[in-house]
Amino acid sequence: MKVVVSKDNSGAVRRVPMGLASRQAIIAYIFLIPAFIYFTLFFFIPIVIELWSSLHSDDVGNAFVGFENYIKAFEDQRSLNSFVLTLVFSVSVTIFSMIFGLFLALLLNQSFRGRTFLRTILLIPYMTSAVIVGLMWRNILDPLIGILNKVLMTLNLPTQDWLSNYQAAIWALVGITVWQAMGYNMVLFLAGLQGIPALYQEAAKIDGAGTLARFRLITIPLLAPTTLFVSIISVISSLQAFTQAFIITNGGPAESTRLYVFHVFNVAFSESKFAYASALTFLMFLAILLLTFVQLRINRNGVEY
Repeated sequence: MKVVVSKDNSGAVRRVPMGLASRQAIIAYIFLIPAFIYFTLFFFIPIVIELWSSLHSDDVGNAFVGFENYIKAFEDQRSLNSFVLTLVFSVSVTIFSMIFGLFLALLLNQSFRGRTFLRTILLIPYMTSAVIVGLMWRNILDPLIGILNKVLMTLNLPTQDWLSNYQAAIWALVGITVWQAMGYNMVLFLAGLQGIPALYQEAAKIDGAGTLARFRLITIPLLAPTTLFVSIISVISSLQAFTQAFIITNGGPAESTRLYVFHVFNVAFSESKFAYASALTFLMFLAILLLTFVQLRINRNGVEY
């Protein structure tokens, strides 16, 4: 920050009063100091420590091994399978949660009685703790003691085994995650819809455009910034999914729901391979960074209205 000084007729140095903008900048930086300290202590320093740990061995002595742990990750079939499974999970959750979120936003953007109540109800799953959601769905879908199977048996209907079926378990987690996330996506899409000027829709109606034509030619293009934001946060959050696999299925059956973060957790705390787990964590960080960059490049053309 520059200190502006001037000299009077006698040659004495005189301070010029600081401008309003400078004072506001100083006050802003003062208020940012706690956040800077927080991120330094609990974010940046742990990242540096973890990066340093990933370059060492898990053996006694923790010898420096360079990128050996990273090379090992690409040769570890369990880690590769877990990463591919997580990609499938992430893409599925992102697509379906965006579709349902947009559908609900379009529905609740209409004027009718009780829409505020419905918005609140649909947002409750997102506001509920992921642990509580996981325990609830585990009790509902448990093939032996689950509430759903008891109801189906009472009605003399076939029971379900989604959580114990090798092929169905991951899709059960996808459905549960979509159910929890679509309310949040609905709120974001609703904000985007309400930010689109009404005159465009009115002009299209005058020109004779139908509902589907207006949705395809006006709503979707002008909703692009919101869609980009929703897709990015959905991909990032679903790639880091952990609670679903940990609480509901514990990675089973036969590791069919062993999501990547759950795999890293087990490598670190069950197998005591903290250095290798640190390397796996940084590889996921790079994957998220790359996917976010790709999404931004695909949607690099902004929309102005």
